[in-house]
Amino acid sequence: NNITQDELKDLFGSINGVLFPGGGSSLVESAYLEVAKTIFELAKQANDEGDYFPLWGTCLGFQLLCVLQSGTNHILSSFDSEDYSIPLNFTDAANASRLFSMYTPEGMDWLSSEPITMNNHQYGVSPDSFKSMSSLTEFYTVLSTNFDRKGSEFISSIEAIHYPFYGVQWHPEKNIFEWTTAESINHSYHAVSIAQTAANFLVSEARKNEHHFTSEEKEMDSLIYNYEPTYTGKVSHSFEQEYEF
Repeated sequence: NNITQDELKDLFGSINGVLFPGGGSSLVESAYLEVAKTIFELAKQANDEGDYFPLWGTCLGFQLLCVLQSGTNHILSSFDSEDYSIPLNFTDAANASRLFSMYTPEGMDWLSSEPITMNNHQYGVSPDSFKSMSSLTEFYTVLSTNFDRKGSEFISSIEAIHYPFYGVQWHPEKNIFEWTTAESINHSYHAVSIAQTAANFLVSEARKNEHHFTSEEKEMDSLIYNYEPTYTGKVSHSFEQEYEF
């Protein structure tokens, strides 16, 4: 997108949070990365000034949050973790975290004992890489880790210490919305329930600021309803639907 810095700042003041989704964009050099850098800094500044503004990163978005804070993509390593549904290995910090605060004890048990969290990534952040950078250890708390098929450990859930920033290497949305039989996505009641709780948490965080559009016309022009999704499930098992802008 060729959005200008002024347009991006104006849009930032009109929305209540940002979700960086999974995908295949470059975290080395891309328009996506440059826009994300601006959003990351705007969110930091807003929160520093008492304006509560949440960020959430899923999969690539999780990696993005780590790259933006560390200032380098060299923290990323290769992992054998595509099409891989597994339970989370919680750290001691998980129970007192904000990210998992809306989960019941039963829900936390589901997350830690059932193959619910769907991973679909080739890259990630190892605990050793994370610990090697004070810019990360002083900014984020690790809430869970996992091991890929080859036994290599990667970080799977984080939250910022002083900011409402959250990252998960796994895909909560796939449990509810991606129904291809070509991938091992868990659609059990437990899986859908934990995914919905993640969504409820993010929305509850977004409700904590009063950002709004300056006019109803601007708001309506910006809504996703202006675009029609294309059903791509017949030609690709990656996504059921895609938006083309």
